[in-house]
Amino acid sequence: MELTLDQLKQYDGTDPSNPIYIGVKGRIFDVSTAKSFYGPGGSYAMFAGKDASRALAKMSKNDEDVIGSLHGLTEKELGILDDWEKKFEAKYPIVGSLAA
Repeated sequence: MELTLDQLKQYDGTDPSNPIYIGVKGRIFDVSTAKSFYGPGGSYAMFAGKDASRALAKMSKNDEDVIGSLHGLTEKELGILDDWEKKFEAKYPIVGSLAA
């Protein structure tokens, strides 16, 4: 399955009939099993239905960082993002990719 960023928005946890998806480095992870974190009211709900790559790399919850752009990130931040990606791979199924 390939989704655009607009299509990904419908998987933000606000519709209980849809799973909760998060984009990380071009791939889409189903984080529905962690609804308490990523669902509405959860501590990481701002990432749901979005590409959270930059925010994860910067360890940021700021809205302006919840985007897919990796432009201008430091080597350290890219390393942090790689660590997050490994954690997501270990915990959540990959259900698709983000359309370029």
